[in-house]
Amino acid sequence: MVTAKHPAPKPVPARLDDRYRQVRRLSCALAEPLHPEDQVVQTMPEVSPTKWHLAHTTWFFEHFVLSALVADYAPLNQRYHHLFNSYYYTVGDMFKRPERGLLSRPTVAEVLAYREHVDAHMARLLAERGDERELVHRVVLGLNHEQQHQELLLTDIKHVLSINPLGPAYRDDLAAAPRRPLEPFYFRPRSGGTVEMGAPASGFAFDNERPRHRAFIAEHALGSRLVTNGEYRQFIDDGSYADPGLWLADGWAKIQESGWNRPLYWSEDLQHEFTLAGWRPIDPNAPVSHVSFYEADAYARAFGARLPSEVEWETAAADQDVAGNLLEADYLCPVAAGPDESQLFGDVWEWTASSYSPYPGFKPLSGALGEYNGKFMCNQMVVRGGSCATSTDHIRASYRSFFYPQDRWQFLGIRLAKDL
Repeated sequence: MVTAKHPAPKPVPARLDDRYRQVRRLSCALAEPLHPEDQVVQTMPEVSPTKWHLAHTTWFFEHFVLSALVADYAPLNQRYHHLFNSYYYTVGDMFKRPERGLLSRPTVAEVLAYREHVDAHMARLLAERGDERELVHRVVLGLNHEQQHQELLLTDIKHVLSINPLGPAYRDDLAAAPRRPLEPFYFRPRSGGTVEMGAPASGFAFDNERPRHRAFIAEHALGSRLVTNGEYRQFIDDGSYADPGLWLADGWAKIQESGWNRPLYWSEDLQHEFTLAGWRPIDPNAPVSHVSFYEADAYARAFGARLPSEVEWETAAADQDVAGNLLEADYLCPVAAGPDESQLFGDVWEWTASSYSPYPGFKPLSGALGEYNGKFMCNQMVVRGGSCATSTDHIRASYRSFFYPQDRWQFLGIRLAKDL
């Protein structure tokens, strides 16, 4: 595997055109360690080939910015609209998601040429009209959209490489995460009452983070850190995967159907886990990762606790700066907590007990961009906090992501909560 370093973390540029170049370059840098053969594989419907991520994020700018705002812009290839549209049904049909791995063409080189074509047109547009309000809105949304796909690029290629018997590494130069002593676990009590949650009206946020509104929480307590691999190993050793009393009905059915008895990427002997650096010994003090909502919920029940609600999580995170084991740390795996580290940001996305639903007064974006979040507000659970593959300048306390309860291929982990 090719060795490549991510660009050193840099401050967010003040100029939008500089910010555009920074984000777009990072996507290519994340793909650089991969061979073309790596970039075309799709191992399950939820995973997309690397080159598809590079093309789809480019299509987003071509369709929603250039074609929408530049009267004489002609798309590089009209057929790309069908291939690289993801789920925007209001703008046309798309190639079936589970079959993206069947596309050998356009090649990786052609996708990179597509990116260069769109970037050149975007550079001219931003130079000429970079202060227009609607343009700024769409470009900022597109950059945040691309940052989401940068994380997906990493988690998807991890799944792709994990099914290869050779156990190849995404990068050979990833440093081993620091081995730290186990930090004591305790519950931090938090007061109840009426609180405000959601993103403020000014500044960028996705539509699902708004409007800011009042919510009530009872007195409760949150775990001082994330649940670790060693603690989850005890859950396994206690026979919890064979105890139906710990599981939601759908969860019990899922683990029986799929034969789950450990987190995704753990070896059968529970000694090693597959990482973006290949197979490595499991660090018992690092946060457990790649567990489903069902597994997180069952673990909490076994512990005599529960998962936090998203309002409990956000209220705690709002008191803290965004800092932690995020993409720029360049471990690309969860890391054991240091002294007094709450791990609210980074390491793993934290399952909450909250169903993904609209806030009171929620209004999706107008037009086709309204399909971005709102139509997924059913049958999914909210996760919070970002992961070791999330850019630091992309995450915030109000950020809501969401996954189906059975999903495990993302960096998904567990924080405990309990009532007081």
